[in-house]
Amino acid sequence: MRLDNLEIVKKDNKYRIPISDISMVILEGNRTKITTKLLSSLSQNNVGLVICDDNYLPVGLYLPYGQYHHYSKRVIEQAAWTEKQKGDAWQRIIKQKMDNQIAFAEYNGVEQDRLELMKDLVDDLQSGDKTNREGPVAKVYFDSLYGNSFTRDNDDVVNAAMNFGYAVIRSCMARVVVGNGLVTMLGIFHRNEFNSFNLVDDLMEPYRALMDYWINTFVVSDEKYLSYEMRLKIIKFMMQEIIVNGKKMKITNSMESLVGSFISTMSSGELDTMIKIEFKNFVGVKE
Repeated sequence: MRLDNLEIVKKDNKYRIPISDISMVILEGNRTKITTKLLSSLSQNNVGLVICDDNYLPVGLYLPYGQYHHYSKRVIEQAAWTEKQKGDAWQRIIKQKMDNQIAFAEYNGVEQDRLELMKDLVDDLQSGDKTNREGPVAKVYFDSLYGNSFTRDNDDVVNAAMNFGYAVIRSCMARVVVGNGLVTMLGIFHRNEFNSFNLVDDLMEPYRALMDYWINTFVVSDEKYLSYEMRLKIIKFMMQEIIVNGKKMKITNSMESLVGSFISTMSSGELDTMIKIEFKNFVGVKE
C-alpha cells in the first residue's frame, strides 16, 4: 500500500490503483504477499478480498466487519423474519432465476417444446418453492444448452468457468450483504448449518443465467482448461452494465440495489418493492 493506493509489484513493474475505486480484490498464485496495513485499509473502504486455491477457484473470503451503522437493529429485524416472509421472498427470487434461464435458453435457440416445459414448471411455482420447481427447470436448462450427458459435476472447461464465475458473483454479493448489515448465515431458503453464506447464496440466484450467457458468449473457446485470460474475462462480468428500473448501472451496483430492495421488501412485506434482475436487460445493454 502506498498512500491511499493499492500498490502491485510484479517483477520490475509497479502499478497503483486508488483503493476507493476498488470493490473486490482476487488473489491467486502461491507467491502473492499482502500487508496487514493493506488489509486494514481494504476493510475501512468496504473492499472484499478473495483467495484462490491451486485450481484458481475462490476458497477464502475476507470481508469488513461491523461497517453498517445500525448493525444490531438490522440483525434483530432479520432474526424476526417470518417463514411466510421468507417463503414469499424466495418465490420471487427463484422465479427471477428461472425466468432468466428460460430467456437465455430461448436466446440460444433451444427448442420450443423444452422452453414450454420450463415455463409450465415455473407457472406451478409456490411460496418457498415447496414443490421444487427449481431442480427440474435446471435439469432441462442445462440439458438443452450442453446435451443430456452434461452434469455440473463434469470435469470440463465449461464447468470450470461456471464454478469460477459463480464464485466471483458470490464473493461480490457477500460484500454487499455484509455492507448492508445483514447476517450472511441467516438465509431465507438456504439453511445449511455448515454454510456461512446462506443469505448470499439466496440473493445471487438471478445472476447465474447472466453469467452463463457471458461465459458462453465471451469466455469459452477451444481451450481444454480455464486459462488466465479466461479468468480475467469472467471477472470483467462484474463491470458490465445492466438496466434496472430504467437505469443503466454496473452489475456490482445492481447488487447494491437488489439487496436494498430486498431489505425494504422484508420490512414492508410488499414483494413488488424487490427489483428485478432480468436477462433481457443485460443482453440488451451488451448488444
